[in-house]
Amino acid sequence: MNVSMADAFNLGWKLAAVLHAQAEPKLLYSYAEERRAKAVELIDFDRDMARLFSAKPKAGGDGADPEKFQQYFAMHGRYTAGVETRYDASLITGAPTHQQLASGLAIGKRFHSALVIRLADAKPVQLGHTLKADGRWRLIAFAGQGDPTDAQSWLTAFCDFLGRAPDSPVVRYTPAGADVDSVIDVRAVLQQGHRVCDLFAMHPFLKPNKGRHGLVDYEKIFCPDLKGGQDIFVLRGIDRAQGCLVVVRPDQFVAQLLPLDASDALGAFFAGFMRAQSR
Repeated sequence: MNVSMADAFNLGWKLAAVLHAQAEPKLLYSYAEERRAKAVELIDFDRDMARLFSAKPKAGGDGADPEKFQQYFAMHGRYTAGVETRYDASLITGAPTHQQLASGLAIGKRFHSALVIRLADAKPVQLGHTLKADGRWRLIAFAGQGDPTDAQSWLTAFCDFLGRAPDSPVVRYTPAGADVDSVIDVRAVLQQGHRVCDLFAMHPFLKPNKGRHGLVDYEKIFCPDLKGGQDIFVLRGIDRAQGCLVVVRPDQFVAQLLPLDASDALGAFFAGFMRAQSR
């Protein structure tokens, strides 16, 4: 059942994107490409599990290896939890060219959450829990070292690009009149603690006005949990010197890892399947 639910989720967000004219129809072909491979993998895994269950334990002779049985049982738990799946490089999953930027966030696997502190209200939250299953893509910018409000910082340049450049995926794929994060939702995770960061000095792109009344969304900037010892930069092996950009699919799988200044690569990735909107 768990695998079937993943099948439905995989197909559902792709159908919605195509029906809403956000993505090209060729996106739908990735459903069979991704899920058939997982079905074959699961069938092979279940066959091996059945063989281990039916074999007698080893007692100095032939039979089931207890250590191998334990390994397969642990893997079974990861399958049912939905964290064993890893998609190969495809139209919507990039190659691991920059995997070293975040060794704990594997491209093609589910986004591995960690505790962070929301800057606006100092509330501890799981970063993964803030990514709702609402069909939107996520760009999570992990800031490099230095002052994130500095005009010369990579984070500032990245936000300038996303908010203003004609080839920005946010600019190209957001329909006219829609909220700026209606298709691609951008979040930032800083390295500094929440007590030393000034929310009001942060880039305006990370505090967008939304809705019919133009209210400011203050819930897009996060800090590591330094007091509790749950620093997401350490837990997920994120490069502290330059930071990184994590592209997360609507089904919460990591689609790509890029440097914050790789604007051309980011644009090329989305151009492969998204449909530009009339502005």
